[in-house]
Amino acid sequence: MSGGGRVLVVGDVITDVVAVLAAPLARGSDTAAGIQFAGGGQAANTASWLAAQGIPVTLVGAVGDDDAGRQRVAELTAAGVDCAVQRIAGWPTGTVIVLAAGDERTMITERGANVRLRPAHVDAALAAAPDATHLHLSGYALLDADSRPAGLRALAAARERGLTTSVDAASAAPLRAVGPAAFLAWVRDVDLLLVNTDEATVLAGGLDPVAQGRALVASARRVVVKQGSAGATWVDRSATVTAVPARRVAVVDVTGAGDAFAAGLLAAWLAGAPSKVALDRAADLGAAAVSQVGARPAG
Repeated sequence: MSGGGRVLVVGDVITDVVAVLAAPLARGSDTAAGIQFAGGGQAANTASWLAAQGIPVTLVGAVGDDDAGRQRVAELTAAGVDCAVQRIAGWPTGTVIVLAAGDERTMITERGANVRLRPAHVDAALAAAPDATHLHLSGYALLDADSRPAGLRALAAARERGLTTSVDAASAAPLRAVGPAAFLAWVRDVDLLLVNTDEATVLAGGLDPVAQGRALVASARRVVVKQGSAGATWVDRSATVTAVPARRVAVVDVTGAGDAFAAGLLAAWLAGAPSKVALDRAADLGAAAVSQVGARPAG
């Protein structure tokens, strides 16, 4: 296990258009909502939450050569994230429209320049970060065929350099589309795999998080199943099972909660904390995320 050192986070940088609905969506009509434009993207969010905890972090990604891309990079830099972010001419910065209602969200996505991330970008970022000890990969990079070579290269290059690795499975629908066997082959022997309940069901079947985790440790060394309001469960190859409850907070917007959870988990685990402590840190940051609008740390 790594101790200290820099974390490289590889994956999407996005503009989030978050609409927190005041009532159930009225299809074909109007629904009142509070609307906010903000930085998003699974990888960018996790990098921001890591930086907020004082962890040295480099984000590897791609944006368009446009105003939105420049704004996203400026926000991340101001938050303390070192950006190895490529500007891709002729491509827009990715955008996600998020419809948030209670503890549910629906996302409408244009990945834009994120699909132009290439293996060479990853290699250059690793070469420029000799203090890196861990690589965290957003599963979106693997789930899109265009960015998949970069995601696979990130995991391979990390292993070549002796870095520990983690992957967030990202989203159930594209996981189902690529197929669980393919995805689990891509992430084989990563040190830590994070899945939510829906993703765990796609990858392992069933409904019991302990059984799902035990099935998935055939592919990853450690698995954390994020269960939303039911908490989270850790399973590893030593047969350790650890569960923690979710924090009881008023839910404002669940956007980015899993990204904050990942950052808390990594910060504690990479510092050598046992699974219970790491899950508690993760739950604290997840609770902070759902207590506000937007996917990045407040202030």
